[in-house]
Amino acid sequence: MAALRRLARSLLRPGPAAAELGRRGVRALRRSPVRVLPPQKERKAAAEERQSPQEPPPPPPAAVERSSAGAGLWYEKAAPGDRRLGKVVTIAKSKKFRDHHGKVLLEGHRLIKDALEAGAVLQTLFFSTVGHLKELPEAELKRANLVKVKFEDIKSWSDLVTPQGLIGIFSKPNHAKLSYPAAQLAGSLPLLLICDNIRDPGNLGTILRSAAGAGCEKVLLTKGCVDPWEPKVLRAGMGAHFRLPIVTNLDWESVPSNLPAGVRVCVADNKDPGAQAETVSLPRAASGASSAPGNLKPHVKSKPKAAPEREDEEGAENVCVPELAAQYYYENWTQTPVAVVIGGETHGLSPDALHLAASTGGKRLVIPVVPGVDSLNSAIAAGIVLFEGKRQLLRRHKQEDERQKFPLVG
Repeated sequence: MAALRRLARSLLRPGPAAAELGRRGVRALRRSPVRVLPPQKERKAAAEERQSPQEPPPPPPAAVERSSAGAGLWYEKAAPGDRRLGKVVTIAKSKKFRDHHGKVLLEGHRLIKDALEAGAVLQTLFFSTVGHLKELPEAELKRANLVKVKFEDIKSWSDLVTPQGLIGIFSKPNHAKLSYPAAQLAGSLPLLLICDNIRDPGNLGTILRSAAGAGCEKVLLTKGCVDPWEPKVLRAGMGAHFRLPIVTNLDWESVPSNLPAGVRVCVADNKDPGAQAETVSLPRAASGASSAPGNLKPHVKSKPKAAPEREDEEGAENVCVPELAAQYYYENWTQTPVAVVIGGETHGLSPDALHLAASTGGKRLVIPVVPGVDSLNSAIAAGIVLFEGKRQLLRRHKQEDERQKFPLVG
């Protein structure tokens, strides 16, 4: 039995050859460990990632230096090389940007203050000195992003001859949501203004300023007028945008729905009031604007023409325009309410304006000029007619008050 146990142990004990083979296997495993292959899609993605150039990681955001202007008002100080001001000013001057993003640019202390007091929403204000902030409504500033920049930067991007160091980016105001000054509302009259193809920014701004000064109830801008939020219009308007409602981009079909019931529409003109009233025919472009000048004169009715052969003549047609009774602007023409149409200097009164006036029993309001002078500047004409309308309405109201105080005894 003992012999058998010794034989078994000798058979199970590994010899030198077996031990050497085991050590080689261990070294081989150390050199080449077993690889577990990922799925084919993952291998392909890893290969493409190794071949594509690696993008550097984005730089960490620069620290923003913030300072306090007192009373919980904080502002950001622009770092050297900050280009936000130039970029914002450049794109905000574009009508396409204003329409697409609903933002407008206002510059100067008075204009920005008027906008804030009317309820316009300020998004970003660029200013040069902290003292400017103390002159503006604090509650509205707390909701905006305030950025302090160098005065030289504002001066380089400003449209003003003498920049004030304030440029604000506002949400495009909605006339129906603005709060107009109490003094303006108290002095408002049943007098409306309709602008017809006013395309010069300076003229439109001056007209809006005159309308606010005369106490107009509302201003309507038809399609073809310059954008009232253009910087030049804003400068010439001197805050009129935030003193009375301005309804923009109206087609003539929607104008009556923006007028009060029973309104009489008159048109400003400088045609001789002694001319005989008649129905005339005027060429009308596809856009609906007349090519006649501001002193619209009768044209001989043209014979029907053949179909236009050239592309630029497409859409041209003869339209029948009613000839309105004319009178001098200083004669009585007001009633309650009344609207006045001012035409542009280039295209003058459109046929649509004349049709609207005729349908309401309106007249031509003639501003007499020296013979040889074709027409007045549209802004000057608007000021003359609007303030005469104000004078007549105030006189009418005074007479009515007197009749109520001292009724006639029958």
